[in-house]
Amino acid sequence: MTMPPPEVDALLRALLSGAQAILGSRLVGFYLDGSLAIGDFDPRSSDIDFVVVITEEMPDDVFRALRALHERLAREPSRWGRELEGSYITRAALGGRDPWPAAHPYIDRGSGLEMIRPEPGYWVIHRHVLREHGVALVGPAPCTLIAPVAPADLREAVEGILREWWRPMLEGSARLRSGFYRCYAVLTMVRMLYTLEHGTIVTKPTAARWALDTLDPRWRPLVQNALAWSRDTPPDIDETIALIRETVRRAGVSSSGTSG
Repeated sequence: MTMPPPEVDALLRALLSGAQAILGSRLVGFYLDGSLAIGDFDPRSSDIDFVVVITEEMPDDVFRALRALHERLAREPSRWGRELEGSYITRAALGGRDPWPAAHPYIDRGSGLEMIRPEPGYWVIHRHVLREHGVALVGPAPCTLIAPVAPADLREAVEGILREWWRPMLEGSARLRSGFYRCYAVLTMVRMLYTLEHGTIVTKPTAARWALDTLDPRWRPLVQNALAWSRDTPPDIDETIALIRETVRRAGVSSSGTSG
């Protein structure tokens, strides 16, 4: 686990205590996943990934109380309350093998808590990261809640996310006009390429080092600029789109929405 900055630690304590007060006996565990857990947290670019496991679907009044908690944290002077990304998911849904569980409370960075059904493959990857790297702030070890995720399932999950989220960006996306988002996109592509090759999930910096050593030299300036997270020299937009297209191609995700 990467040790969080003091402001992040204070936010996590506030979120945990608030969630405990609202959920009571419904709370099974509170976990960190993503960059804080896997070891590549970067204050310049990372969000705060968490998963709260609950015993059962929550009533509307509990959902509203949690949404109000997140709204209050987002109004705090520290920016980190607006950098939370996480889910409140039942133990049964987390421990199952459904690659696309039903809608559940989810918050994305810069947004509020909503009922969301993430794209197919999202939970396959998060189950793997949470099981292998997750940090329990409260509750049993995540490996006791989640079965191992097979390499083939991780590859299939990557294909699903490329199909549902990234391939449509090849037709045009306002997100890619942001240099910051292009850094994220490039590092996500090389991590997906690593997963397609090796059947596991590694940190973005680890995947970037692999890409610099392994991929066509054409991509080196793009990856190096993405690693720098610089507003002055962001990844080139045309080359970023080309890398997304190349990743989609390698995954075998066709223009018709099938893979093969």
